[in-house]
Amino acid sequence: MADPRQRPRRGQGELEALVLSALREADGPATAGWVQERLGGDLAYTTVITILTRLLGKGAVTRERVGRSFAWTPASDHAGLAARKMRKVLDAESDREAVLASFLTGLGPDDERLLRDLLDQAHGEGEG
Repeated sequence: MADPRQRPRRGQGELEALVLSALREADGPATAGWVQERLGGDLAYTTVITILTRLLGKGAVTRERVGRSFAWTPASDHAGLAARKMRKVLDAESDREAVLASFLTGLGPDDERLLRDLLDQAHGEGEG
């Protein structure tokens, strides 16, 4: 039986999202201690460091040395992070054409039109 005094465990993705959200609220690069405080001190400092290190490995954050510590910055906004995740999923599949075709058939008319417009814009920029 579970101990009622224990807090429910959060998944790694949820913790990463919380840490990234806190970093995005910062006025600039933030220390792990600042992130921990921003999250209400609910997470251990070592947990925050572990999450930031994982995010660094995924390319979701950058860091710069500040004294004996590091200051952390989100590498991109929400859209950039979502795009990185989509590329990672696509890169993991052997049949890229099938994955992209399946993705496209699942788009609604508005999203399909938006994607076509974005592709046209990108193609036009490449010609100039």
